[in-house]
Amino acid sequence: MKKQTLKIDGMTCAACAARIEKVLKRLDGVESAAVNLATEKATVVYDPEKVRSSDIREAIERTGFGISETNKADAKNEGGAQNENVKILRTKLILAAIFALPLLYISMAPMMEFTSLPFATNLHGMMADRPLQYALAQLLLVVPIMIVGNKFYTIGFKALLRRSPNMDSLIAIGTGAAVTYSVYSILTIFSGDNAAVHSLYFETAGVIITLILLGKTLEAISKGRTGEAIRKLVGLAPKTAIIIRDNIEEEIPIGDVKIGDIVVVKPGSKIPVDGTVTDGNTAIDESMLTGESMPVDKRIGDPVYAASLNTTGAITFKAEKIGSDTVLAQIIKFVEDAQGSKAPIAKTADVVSSYFVPIVVIIAVSAGIAWFFGGGKDVEFALTIFISVLVIACPCALGLATPTSIMVGTGKGAENGILIKNGEALETAHKIDTVILDKTGTITEGRPKVTDVIAVKGMGSDRLLQVAASAEKASEHPLGQAIVTEAQERGLEIMAAENFNSITGHGVEAIVDGMKVIIGNRRLMEERNVPLRELIQYTDGLATDGKTPMYVAVDGELAGVVAVADITKASSKAAVEGLHKMGLTVIMLTGDDKKTANAIAKQIGIDRVSADVLPNDKSKEVKKLQEDGHVVAMVGDGINDAPALAQADVGIAIGSGTDVAMESADIVLMRSDLRDVSAAIQLSKKTMRNIKENLTWAFGYNAILIPVAAGVLYIFGGPLLSPMLAAAAMSLSSVSVLANALRLKLFKPN
Repeated sequence: MKKQTLKIDGMTCAACAARIEKVLKRLDGVESAAVNLATEKATVVYDPEKVRSSDIREAIERTGFGISETNKADAKNEGGAQNENVKILRTKLILAAIFALPLLYISMAPMMEFTSLPFATNLHGMMADRPLQYALAQLLLVVPIMIVGNKFYTIGFKALLRRSPNMDSLIAIGTGAAVTYSVYSILTIFSGDNAAVHSLYFETAGVIITLILLGKTLEAISKGRTGEAIRKLVGLAPKTAIIIRDNIEEEIPIGDVKIGDIVVVKPGSKIPVDGTVTDGNTAIDESMLTGESMPVDKRIGDPVYAASLNTTGAITFKAEKIGSDTVLAQIIKFVEDAQGSKAPIAKTADVVSSYFVPIVVIIAVSAGIAWFFGGGKDVEFALTIFISVLVIACPCALGLATPTSIMVGTGKGAENGILIKNGEALETAHKIDTVILDKTGTITEGRPKVTDVIAVKGMGSDRLLQVAASAEKASEHPLGQAIVTEAQERGLEIMAAENFNSITGHGVEAIVDGMKVIIGNRRLMEERNVPLRELIQYTDGLATDGKTPMYVAVDGELAGVVAVADITKASSKAAVEGLHKMGLTVIMLTGDDKKTANAIAKQIGIDRVSADVLPNDKSKEVKKLQEDGHVVAMVGDGINDAPALAQADVGIAIGSGTDVAMESADIVLMRSDLRDVSAAIQLSKKTMRNIKENLTWAFGYNAILIPVAAGVLYIFGGPLLSPMLAAAAMSLSSVSVLANALRLKLFKPN
């Protein structure tokens, strides 16, 4: 299957998006199609052996929309295009207002001659004595407004001819009917019936177009703000890099950097690509990627990431990931994919939107006819009802309700180091009731560390550690490497070892400084007849605390114990407490033995432990919980966690984990901080509440105001809604949905 993202030009409402989706899904070979009104993009997954890319383009173009394939690098240009669009709309709005204001004044002032409005009496006299000139003046003022708003007619009537009417169709029919009837009234005046001067609706059409242009301008400004997160990310990348070639520093464009280049970064400069420090020490501000405000110390061997800021010392590093492979590029891809995706909750709005415009047209026609024939009203009254119903209906609010909230929510997540890959994950996360945590690298640091050194037989702890480290130097086991690292950090000399032998599953032996040294577990000591009596009470306590005791024997006698443990992260306990406060059950899943697992669980307050779980069985554990009716989030970092991450309702990968885990997950925590699990769930809850508010407003607005526009209140003695007020209400409905979505920008995780 192949995935293609296309930029759609000409969409004006949810009905447009629904029409394109329907056409694309009919193509043989298209697996899925999602059209996002807020981002104006279509994401199509298709089988290239059954359908070609050109077929997809042709299908969209046949519906009357323009297309262009998106380029990830063009996100910044897209922001410029949005600004240009706002400028064009603003210019059109100003031009329309210049003609609409005098048009409205000319038409309304004669009705208020009892006031002190300038020229009101003159206009009333003109209306009575020279009705033809009065009507033609209004016609001359409305024509420029219609020219400025010509897109409503070109797009709206084309959509009607294709039997897929949209919001522009409603505007075109409504204002077109008002102008047509007014022109008919001019002909009537010309034939001698001066009373027809009271049947002019030019100001209705002109003001409606102006108000809708106002709404479109405000909508474009708000939509631009919803996409700020992605443009900020794109803007982070530096344009050039300084590399060393033939011992000479050379500044080159970022696109010319190759894998293996040695890059120089001076204080105050941004890291151009991903790599590993080869020389120098510094502190790097990675807040733009992780959301972590404190700079991170970097030394030789530490990773650095593109777009992060070097704050203090000069460093050189080896370029390892460039272009679309950098962490920044991956983050941009995740955020773009998420903003282009649809949440399941959007399906209801999509279904309604696909039938919305035809139903509104039927209601408008039926209401107008009912008032004319059944209600005994004149043509003007029926026309007012017809136009009001058409203009007040707003499929835009329905179409924008979900995608705008997702855009802002996923963007806000990225700002806080929480990458949410799709709308479905964002929606599902708020339903989670059980969180499963992998132990190693998730709850713990993932790097074993020496915690205790207990020496006997007169040997000091440093001497014991030195001997043990010298014997373990050739070992590849993580526990052995932890002992070597501790000795090096204490500044102890690592001595040469001879006759090294690794005893699988037990330990190692070697000759160090003329002594025969054996290091391993209790079983190895028992096999070598090394008595452990004096240390048993200590080692049992160490094991209970989740530490692994490694006995050290020298020349057949017990010399001491070195305890190693994978210590818990500083934030793990607070993270579990935070999840408990949200009413969630927390389970630890690990391949470690039960005693060690229980010790870790006790330290941080885990509810339940599943220990001795093989990598292949982790996904089965997740499935069992799902079968019992739980909505499960799996949090992990390793390759062996990938199946469980994929099986879970929401897979959450730790950012410091493997690429496989990050690809399998729905959410990635860039800071590797477990507290961000609760932050992600909080963001999901806030976003879903925001979406529901938007949908409630969008459905409620149409459910209440369409009947009002149809004259329901008038039946019971209430007011009749004017088409101009209907236009204002319609414009404000979309803007209100966007404004509510933008409230998510205020989100701060607890």
